[in-house]
Amino acid sequence: MANVTLTEAVYYILLSLVEPMHGYGIMQKAESLSNGRVKLAAGTLYGAINSLLEKGWITALPGEKDSRKKEYQITQEGRQALEAELLRLKELLENGKRILEG
Repeated sequence: MANVTLTEAVYYILLSLVEPMHGYGIMQKAESLSNGRVKLAAGTLYGAINSLLEKGWITALPGEKDSRKKEYQITQEGRQALEAELLRLKELLENGKRILEG
């Protein structure tokens, strides 16, 4: 887990899924959290969701019988990946500040 680097899209998807959410909600949350910088297209989102499901970083929640909307939620493994990425980003920020700000 220590050497995993998340793409910005995956980072925001995992961050969004701290609370259960469906695909369109994830798109909206990622855009909101990134102040409009990260806009997930459906193909990008669902490709990432499939990959995250395979890794066990998110899980699909059981839906209502007649609903087409699937909700997803981060797993403990996904949370660990997210926390490791946060530590990596903090290190990058601290090193940049140290060098550039003296």
